[in-house]
Amino acid sequence: MNAPAPSVLPLLESDVLRTFVAIADSGSFTRTAAQVFRSTAAISLQIKRLEETLGQRLFTREARRVQLTSEGEMLLGYARRLLKLNEEAVSRFLTPALTGRVRFGTPNDIGDRVLPGVLTLFARSHPAVEVEVNVGRSVELVAKLDAGELDLTLINAGNDGLDDSRGEIIYTEELVWAGREGGLAIQRSPLPLALASPGCPWRRTALDALDRQGMNYRIAYSCEQCAGQEAAMTADLAIAPFPRSLVKPPLRRLSAEHGLPPLGNYHIKLIRGHSSNDAITALATQMIQAFAQG
Repeated sequence: MNAPAPSVLPLLESDVLRTFVAIADSGSFTRTAAQVFRSTAAISLQIKRLEETLGQRLFTREARRVQLTSEGEMLLGYARRLLKLNEEAVSRFLTPALTGRVRFGTPNDIGDRVLPGVLTLFARSHPAVEVEVNVGRSVELVAKLDAGELDLTLINAGNDGLDDSRGEIIYTEELVWAGREGGLAIQRSPLPLALASPGCPWRRTALDALDRQGMNYRIAYSCEQCAGQEAAMTADLAIAPFPRSLVKPPLRRLSAEHGLPPLGNYHIKLIRGHSSNDAITALATQMIQAFAQG
């Protein structure tokens, strides 16, 4: 005998529906976690509760991707419409509407993995604000900020040539050694390294740590972007210092048993330029909140 339907149906939360749609679009819990600045465990719990609320399984997990079930496909259409209606309702009552332009800078490694999610959220809350994005090296971005060409910029703290007293630390993460799962690069001598270009704090931290430990190494690859380091590690040509959150299969974290020295944490800072208006303040606030939720 079927249980009677509840007299008051549960409400679907917009935040949970947004996570559900993001997973459906990306096909990955891990990629979605990075986009919404939450842990994979946290979004998995959200989906579990959503499935329990609806009494239906929404995803099936495959080797490298998650797929929607037939019930999940049905919910996806409703979720998109509900989120769109929510945006329209909120936008209708945002008075006065925030307008203007923000010139924003970000290093390559931060921009690739963080910025899309932040800008998506900002566009929903402030659709009339134009955000102009500049991507480059931290030192170059600070120079543009000082020249009045940028309003805000993110930087990797500790870059050579930058004043460490400037800016606000908005994110801290452990820097670890990484290499190919089952790879042989870690066994070679001298130890082959894939490093960012001179001036990067990851590079300086790694070399200083190896020098203090007296390890023999060679710089096998030097590149502007962390994607180059990742490519060298994936090909098992070198190991590299890497943010812990970016170490994903086929890469793995190399532990202390390999004789590698600890690298400590690295920091991301937000630096504000000479100009200030409500649009700049709004983006800065949302950027800080997004990293804080990570």
